[in-house]
Amino acid sequence: DHPGSGMHTHVSLFQGEKNAFYDAKAEYNLSKVGRSFIAGLLRHAPEITAVTNQWVNSYKRLHGGGEAPALVNWGHNNRGALVRVPMYKPNNENSTRVEFRSPDSACNPYLAYAVMIAAGLKGVEEGYELADSSDATVLPSNLNEAIIAMEKSALVRETLGEHVFEYVLRNKRAEWNDYSRQVTAYELDRYLPIL
Repeated sequence: DHPGSGMHTHVSLFQGEKNAFYDAKAEYNLSKVGRSFIAGLLRHAPEITAVTNQWVNSYKRLHGGGEAPALVNWGHNNRGALVRVPMYKPNNENSTRVEFRSPDSACNPYLAYAVMIAAGLKGVEEGYELADSSDATVLPSNLNEAIIAMEKSALVRETLGEHVFEYVLRNKRAEWNDYSRQVTAYELDRYLPIL
C-alpha cells in the first residue's frame, strides 16, 4: 500500500580539503557555490526527472502525498522540499551538504548521479541565483510529462551522450505507450457495469 522508496541523495562539493558548500557567515552556512548548485538542481529538475524517476510507478510516490516532493522547491531542514539543506553541525564544516529528494530507489544510479551532478554544476558554472522557495513549480506528474521535458533538454543530452540519451527516450516512450494501452482493474470495475 506504500508508493515506494526514495533514493534521497546527499551531495557536497570539495575544493581540495575544503567543503565548497560551507560559508560560516552565510545563511544556513551555505556558500554561494552551494546556493548556485541548488539553483541548478531546481532549474533542471523537470528535465532530469525521466532519469531519476524512470518508472511509471515512480510518480505515485512523487504525487501521492507523504514526504516525497512534488514541487520544485528548496528549504532548510524541510523534509517536504525537493532540495533540503540539512541542519549545520557546529564545528563540522565538512558535513555541509544538500539533499536531492526526488530520485526513485529503482532508478539507474549511474545515470541519475550523472544528471544530478551535471544540473548542480551547471548552476555553479553559470552562476544561477537561488530564488525564494515559494516560487515553486510542479515536477512532472507522470512518466510521459517527464519524457517530454527530457526530450527538450540539452543538459541531459550532453550529459548522457547522444546514444544513451536516445536509447533512454526510446525505451521510456515504449514503456509509456505499453502502459497507456492497458485496461486496468479500476476501469473494468468502475465502468463495465454502467457502459
